[in-house]
Amino acid sequence: MHDTPARVSADERSRVIEAWDLTKTYGRGEGRVEALAGVSLSVASGEWVSVVGPSGSGKSTLMNLLGLLDRPTSGSYALGGRDVSRLRGGELARARRELVGFVFQSYNLLPRRSAQENIELPMIYAGVGRRERKKRAMEVLERVGLTNRARHKPSELSGGQAQRVAIARALANNPALLLADEPTGNLDSVSSEDIMGLFEELNSSGTTLIVVTHNTNVATCADRTIEIQDGKVFTGPEPDKRRESGERL
Repeated sequence: MHDTPARVSADERSRVIEAWDLTKTYGRGEGRVEALAGVSLSVASGEWVSVVGPSGSGKSTLMNLLGLLDRPTSGSYALGGRDVSRLRGGELARARRELVGFVFQSYNLLPRRSAQENIELPMIYAGVGRRERKKRAMEVLERVGLTNRARHKPSELSGGQAQRVAIARALANNPALLLADEPTGNLDSVSSEDIMGLFEELNSSGTTLIVVTHNTNVATCADRTIEIQDGKVFTGPEPDKRRESGERL
């Protein structure tokens, strides 16, 4: 029997992420490692947050928990108005499929499939019909400016175009959260600026973004920056406070 996601209060529905005292430990005894140490985090709907931190800081662990790729050792996590911290198996996979869109540094496109076919894949897993899949795929391709590349395979695309297809794929199921891990890491400076411009457009239209990056220029595009050190989170000013101080959103 699977856990049923619990609804949270109306006030919390305006927040895509509400995490309380998340911990994650690996191993036991002398080999026990505390990767996250009581992290609490809130991200509002339509907010853009950058996550920075050195290797081994707990950044990847936090992203795995927020993206529902792993479960916390303790603590609570609500995503898109649903308590997802105790989900397991198929319920966890379904919540991940419905609520999170992933963008990776290496694009993760299937080389023998066209751009349109790559975008349709998550919709197939979600049980979306063929006609609707094609319609949505072309809509998100238009959104990222690549309708003329719908039938092109990844080898026929530039790095920037491949990442745009990956972003379109992440948007296909209309997720509550777009989670990007080093999205400009494999791109030159011109393509990086192009992708960041696309993120700004998506965020302006209401997409909630969390971007993990080592690139200072990428991090400063966000509403606020979260720094992770030794499994603990240090948050920057809330968006309204940044507006008051004249900082860039």
